[in-house]
Amino acid sequence: MSDFDAGDTGHDVDYGHYEAGEQHDGLDQLHQAHGAEADHNSQFGQYEQDHHAQESTDFSQGHHVEYDQPAAVHYESDDYTNYDHNASVDDHVFAAEGSENSHQADFGELDALQQRFDASFASGTELHGGEGQLGVASN
Repeated sequence: MSDFDAGDTGHDVDYGHYEAGEQHDGLDQLHQAHGAEADHNSQFGQYEQDHHAQESTDFSQGHHVEYDQPAAVHYESDDYTNYDHNASVDDHVFAAEGSENSHQADFGELDALQQRFDASFASGTELHGGEGQLGVASN
């Protein structure tokens, strides 16, 4: 405030100034989150077993007789035995094992803040003096 001298009137007069305005402040906020995850698992196995068996047996037995009479005598006799045995065994084993793994992970986050602040202010000019006491309302 400043003082205003009104001269020889004999009154003290005070002089003030009036202001008005607005003030805007802002604050931004943003929150964002992102996440991703991927898994992969593959397991395989193979087992193989084969068994083969083969057997063969042949058996034969015989008797042969031959006889001739007219001019000279001829006599013949045969006995025979035939035995044949075959066997085979085959074993086969096969095994396989495997495993596979995979993993992937992503994550992102963003934070921000947004807020608006509005403020108004006002002030005025006032004259206070002597007996008249003038103010803003008297204009």
